[in-house]
Amino acid sequence: MFELLGVPPQVLFGQLLLGLINGSFYAVLSLGLAIIFGLLNIINFAHGAQYMMGAFVAWMLLQYAGVSYWWALLLAPLAVGATGVVIERLLLARLRNVDHLYGLLLTFGLALIIQGVFRNQYGVSGLPYGIPADLAGGRNLGFMFLPNYRAWVVLASLAVCLATWFVIERTRLGAYLRAATENPTLVQAFGINVPLLVTLTYGFGVALAAFAGALAAPIYSVNPNMGADMIIVVFAVVVIGGMGSILGSIVTGFALGIVEGLTKVFYPEASSTVIFVIMILVLLVKPAGLFGRAA
Repeated sequence: MFELLGVPPQVLFGQLLLGLINGSFYAVLSLGLAIIFGLLNIINFAHGAQYMMGAFVAWMLLQYAGVSYWWALLLAPLAVGATGVVIERLLLARLRNVDHLYGLLLTFGLALIIQGVFRNQYGVSGLPYGIPADLAGGRNLGFMFLPNYRAWVVLASLAVCLATWFVIERTRLGAYLRAATENPTLVQAFGINVPLLVTLTYGFGVALAAFAGALAAPIYSVNPNMGADMIIVVFAVVVIGGMGSILGSIVTGFALGIVEGLTKVFYPEASSTVIFVIMILVLLVKPAGLFGRAA
């Protein structure tokens, strides 16, 4: 069996798969952030906590109600998205015409409260969530072993990201959303309920975070800190792709996950910082991000 720079193919492709898995979560999470910021101008620092809530809701549905993984994958985003609707209506709507910093501080405080509540109730040790029987096992590809569930995560994430991009960029609903961002008064004059549109958009961005959390539950242990560990990296991904860029968040999320995986193979010491190094370099060359447009 061939080796690349002294690295066995099993190790190389195994790390590439792990990088692609991480990239799937980066893409879905950064997509939710990009939608909320790009369309609503809200810097949602509670996104990591809402990702964690998605994993916990899936776990609680299984633990207390016996709800299967497939139903949890639908119900968890709906439940957490509904809490996002409440947050937007009761809190964020009051900050719509003030500086972005107030929204960031509010959502940061909400993240701390949500994490504190779950930490107090469930502790910090991880809670197991089993892989569904339909996706157990894997396939031997000769050069590597591909677990079925991890392949499903990549395909599901890619499908959700592309469907979301299509709705926002290629449909009438997406046109309404973009128009409401640019000129809400004019859009409202055409009979469109802009405040409701804004609220549902925030709820959808939150639901994407919860969907990623439900996907992650069988791979990572379900614990209150899982969102805090992810959110800083995801913000870096959004900055690299371009704040508010839908396509940028998707492409950059998957690409940086792969770069992170390759770094673990060839230079493991830099694997935890490579994304931030790339972010600094991109900001030096193109401050608006790779896919962003200068203000």
